[in-house]
Amino acid sequence: MERKELISNINKLTGVISVPGDKSISHRSIMFGAIAHGKTTVSNFLLGDDCLSTISCFRKLGVKIIQNDSEVTIEGKGLEGLTEPIEVLDVGNSGTTIRLMLGILSGRPFFSSLVGDHSIGKRPMTRVTKPLREMGALIDGRQEGKFTPLSVRGGELKGIEYQLPVASAQVKSSLLFAGLQARGKTTIIEPAKTRDHTERMIKKFGGEIKVEGKIVELDGGQTLTGTHINVPGDISSAAFFLVAGAIVPNSEITLLNVGLNPTRTGIMDVLEAMGADFSVKINKNEIFEPCGDITIRSSQLKGTVIEGDLIPRLIDEIPVIALLATQAEGTTIIKDAEELKVKETNRIDTVVNELTKLGVNIEATSDGMIIYGNQSLSGGEVSSHGDHRIGMMLAVASLISKETVYLENKEAISVSYPNFFDHLNSLL
Repeated sequence: MERKELISNINKLTGVISVPGDKSISHRSIMFGAIAHGKTTVSNFLLGDDCLSTISCFRKLGVKIIQNDSEVTIEGKGLEGLTEPIEVLDVGNSGTTIRLMLGILSGRPFFSSLVGDHSIGKRPMTRVTKPLREMGALIDGRQEGKFTPLSVRGGELKGIEYQLPVASAQVKSSLLFAGLQARGKTTIIEPAKTRDHTERMIKKFGGEIKVEGKIVELDGGQTLTGTHINVPGDISSAAFFLVAGAIVPNSEITLLNVGLNPTRTGIMDVLEAMGADFSVKINKNEIFEPCGDITIRSSQLKGTVIEGDLIPRLIDEIPVIALLATQAEGTTIIKDAEELKVKETNRIDTVVNELTKLGVNIEATSDGMIIYGNQSLSGGEVSSHGDHRIGMMLAVASLISKETVYLENKEAISVSYPNFFDHLNSLL
């Protein structure tokens, strides 16, 4: 594992950058392109490790995928065109890949097995395998299908009505992929609205889906048709520079073509609640996924409470929001975020432990954290623990640290943002 000396004690960040393509949309563009009929082209595809794992898995399922940098072409032959893989499908570090693929593979009349890295081996799969089994899928694995490796013997599925016990776009999406292949109607009831990229993409590929509030309905037996997907910039990646622009003195950063899907813009709500100085210019020509340019400036911030239905809209941004809160006036409380415990790491404990190493006064709670404001950060040795979002949060923390910060396992950042440090250096 590589140890990197990070840039510390910066007094200004200025410039314009285009963050990489949205990770969630990039994954789904490959999956839908693979199960649709005809050619699908994707522009601004994210070249992160996770999304490349998705491409690798579908190639093993017999799908021809041509990749030219961030431009990707998928030769779709429909769901029936997928073939039984000779090799194990390795999802790497990608929870999205494995959970969504389980939904696709559950309806295919062949055997497949899935495995991932050490982190994936600890992430719970029962939340997906349980409802898929109710639909008729035959899934087995370690601890009766709770953990990888998993095996799937796909076949005929039936639609179900399912109330999600936790708000999870991955579980919802997995069931929608299964529902496309099922006999009858699949109805999913969410406890809180989660990101809706899958629902939007079903419509983009010519499918029909009904969404009313937190209820999603889908009829089985649909045929999808290839299309063109233009992937907007990932707001979860932009979040690190939004926070950097707000907390580093004398800064002004503009982020171009960032996805502004309302199910993903919780970070913007938090910035507004904390009094950050930012502006948004909407791209009115984009209909499939809303997007626009965001400019952020150094800001006087105040603490806030983050809880309830807001949490699913910013779950991936919480590590860097915790850092943002260290520079606000007063205390910030994050609640209802138990889902952080089953991410790439237990992000509650990891955020608290790593920021504590930099002298931050922060407390873990059972469902979130308490962050005290107006803090100075010191130097130290920290680790990403193999979690890309922890790594980037610590790199931003180092910008306001008084002494040098050393980051262990920086290579984890390539999962979602391979050129993160290049973009950071361009703003100095």
